[in-house]
Amino acid sequence: MQARLKNPVMLIPGALQALLALDKSTGAADVPYVTRKLVHLRASQINGCSVCVDMHARELKKAGEKDERIFAVSAWRQTPYFTEPERAALALAEATTRLSDRADPVPDPIWDEAARHYDEKQLAALVVQIALINAFNRLNAATEQPVGAWG
Repeated sequence: MQARLKNPVMLIPGALQALLALDKSTGAADVPYVTRKLVHLRASQINGCSVCVDMHARELKKAGEKDERIFAVSAWRQTPYFTEPERAALALAEATTRLSDRADPVPDPIWDEAARHYDEKQLAALVVQIALINAFNRLNAATEQPVGAWG
């Protein structure tokens, strides 16, 4: 596969730095690294972003995650491998990624379950992280970035 265009964040001065700064800004909220990467992987699976699916699966592996958890992210509801807070974050990621799939994109039960496990600052960080991965997914998918393009 060959990209249609060099990654847009590499063509627009400051774009990548801005997105990376947004990512870094959520660090103080203390959402676990693995939870963030699970959310990134799930949103990327939904969006069909091969670059990000590959990248975030590798990041999870490097962080010491077992293959069973990485392989099961797309079917997290039917597996015993995820904690209740991780399940809440994955549900929030799915709802926030699939905004047009229902009249109420992020129903109260999904939000309330996430709020049961994460404080306001952590919820804000999760929402920013979900928005950010969706932005990266759209940039990569639109321009058909090949797997491995990010090193």
